[in-house]
Amino acid sequence: MVIANDLRLYLPTSVKEMKLLGWDSVDVVLFTGDAYVDHPSFGAAVIGRTLQAAGYRVAIVPQPNWQDDLRDFKKFGAPRLFFGISAGAMDSMVNHYTANRRRRSDDAYTPGGRHGARPDYPTIVYSEILRRLYPDTPIVIGGIEASLRRLSHYDYWQDRLRPSILMDAPADILVYGMGEKPVVEIAQRLDKGERISEIIDVAQTCVLRPQSEMPEHTSPGAFPPDIVLHPFERCLKEKRCQAENFKHIEQQSNLPEGARLWQAHGQQVVRVNPMLPPMTTGEIDASFDLPYTRLPHPRYRGKTIPAYEMIRHSINMHRGCFGGCAFCTISAHQGKHIASRSRESILREARQVTQMPDFKGYISDLGGPSANMYGMRGKDTEICRRCMRPSCLHPKPCKNLNTDHGPLLEIYKAVDALPGVKKSFIGSGVRYDLSMHPTGDAKIDATNRRYNEELIARHVSGRLKVAPEHTSPRVLELMRKPSFSQFYDFKRVFDSVNARHGLNQQLIPYFISSHPGCKEEDMAELAVETKKLNFRLEQVQDFTPTPMTLATEIYYTGIHPYTGEKVYTARTPQEKLAQRSYFFWYDPKQQADIIRRLKRLGRADLIRALFPSRR
Repeated sequence: MVIANDLRLYLPTSVKEMKLLGWDSVDVVLFTGDAYVDHPSFGAAVIGRTLQAAGYRVAIVPQPNWQDDLRDFKKFGAPRLFFGISAGAMDSMVNHYTANRRRRSDDAYTPGGRHGARPDYPTIVYSEILRRLYPDTPIVIGGIEASLRRLSHYDYWQDRLRPSILMDAPADILVYGMGEKPVVEIAQRLDKGERISEIIDVAQTCVLRPQSEMPEHTSPGAFPPDIVLHPFERCLKEKRCQAENFKHIEQQSNLPEGARLWQAHGQQVVRVNPMLPPMTTGEIDASFDLPYTRLPHPRYRGKTIPAYEMIRHSINMHRGCFGGCAFCTISAHQGKHIASRSRESILREARQVTQMPDFKGYISDLGGPSANMYGMRGKDTEICRRCMRPSCLHPKPCKNLNTDHGPLLEIYKAVDALPGVKKSFIGSGVRYDLSMHPTGDAKIDATNRRYNEELIARHVSGRLKVAPEHTSPRVLELMRKPSFSQFYDFKRVFDSVNARHGLNQQLIPYFISSHPGCKEEDMAELAVETKKLNFRLEQVQDFTPTPMTLATEIYYTGIHPYTGEKVYTARTPQEKLAQRSYFFWYDPKQQADIIRRLKRLGRADLIRALFPSRR
């Protein structure tokens, strides 16, 4: 069992802690916008532990103060190899602002949930400070903020197209996606004496180069092939060019061996090296099996870190998601190919959880980015190597996809059999279109039916959250989500299992308003559909454009990158508020306004459906 207060078990956050380890200097200093939680769900801990396992001395500076005399940036001095920077587990602007661009009052990744512990765009702010203090020390940036801003991108909070973050952050190299392998290669090459300016070919990294190095044209015959994107300046003038760029970026992110991308920014060019193939089981096990304490650093004693409280008794079984939802960044960052841990690695972590002093017998989540994609991949991997489909589930599940939920059921059973485990819950999103898809293989279809039965009967903590997202076929098509009729099918299964087992559990659906393609009328029809199901919605959100998603590109350009067609999107605060109000049709304060707007739309039928007693 981990002794929580033993500072020697953590990466050092101060010179005093460094000396406790017998070190007089460090090889790498990591700066992160999050609190330091030594857990595999927190990226800075993962990168720090990975470098440590590779033989390097690593210190971490969580949430440095950027507004004082900069002592946090100076305390370790210049590391031998490089500074590493991550904004944290979320893009800082999503972390700081609501969909209405209002400042949030809390921060889940900060002790006490207090806001203000990091600046807007910490990747840029931290880089500027370190470059000014240590002009000759290499700076490596990574994490989701840098990853999804690696090329020109729309920034919703500034309402403008921004260049690659490398044009704003004075860093030497950007690591995108899951960074364990690239960051170790960078460290090893620097350790061998290479200059950071020479390290330009590491997979899953981006660097700024002189424009003279960029190929004149796209070269499909080269290996890796080169794709020359529209330059940033042209994207500023012609939104269609930004939309066309996105299609290439998404397709290449989904290939195990994609193309090298180039985008000119003035006299410089961003070179994006191809994404790595998904980790092998051995590689992902090695990352999760590192000696994490699974606890917040002792410096936070007595303080609660909300994000940690959510995951402290949870276990992540895989990375990646092949759902390809238009509004989601998971595949852009983690890739669409699933990297699954071994049964043994998962059970080792589960045993660690059972040894935690506050563990009461309940694993809060045994899941992943999408809970039920564990162990799934193409039957013929050669087909997958060439496939550029952004989703393996839309418009319908790929015939080459193995959707067998059997291995997942075996994991559930093995975890539940561990001493000390009373029950494991599935708290992350379940793709019911995956578990209910008829494959034509009688054995797999029977296994998947059993999966739904066991999920609902044994692994729901009173409420099962799923994400139909909308009811309109047109909007769902743009979202890359299945027909709402599948939600009805799953609800029937859910209700039937509850009845057979004498359970009184709730099905909680997520919905989004103001998504590209969604009109006010679509939201009114959503209200009617959900009323028929006796739902009073609580898990709802207004669409927030975030960098590097299909929906964001449509929102900014007004054009669908794959079809070139124009798409309506609600953009003004009034339009967005009008759409959101339909979630709460049952609120008396909303009803008069909803009736007025439905009369304007000529939809008396929807007024009758929602408010039969009103005339």
